[in-house]
Amino acid sequence: MRKVIVAMLVAMMVCACSSIDCPVQNTVYTVYELRTADEKLDTLRDTMFVYSYRRDGADTLLFNAGIGLTSFSLPIGYSNPEDTLFFILMSRPDYIAADTVLIKKENIPHFESVDCSASFFHRLRAVRSTHHAIDTIAIHKDFVDYDATTAHFYISFKNRR
Repeated sequence: MRKVIVAMLVAMMVCACSSIDCPVQNTVYTVYELRTADEKLDTLRDTMFVYSYRRDGADTLLFNAGIGLTSFSLPIGYSNPEDTLFFILMSRPDYIAADTVLIKKENIPHFESVDCSASFFHRLRAVRSTHHAIDTIAIHKDFVDYDATTAHFYISFKNRR
């Protein structure tokens, strides 16, 4: 009798397990790929920092001292319809260039299961920037989800050497 009860408990536990798999990597990032003016892959030769303007008025560092990169990823906000980013580039100790990048987007709530944490996907609508160090920035892929392998933006920096 005891074996039957144990077997029934094991069977109930197996049946109670959820079959929904939450994504292990459920962060939503935008990917920026560096390009030359003729659309070839480029390498960042300057030291770059990226800050974000937050709702409470404070800035937060998103990317610290990147150099020698062909691409980089940045998180995207989900509370505002437009993100404000500050790109700071240092090509020499005595030369700093700063640009503001504004990304207009639609925030789309994404639900998989009550067992999974909440997330937002995004539809990129427009991007604009100042042009002190940035030559051009353009949307390449407008839908932002868990896929961090495809570039969402192509960005080109001015040659300052």
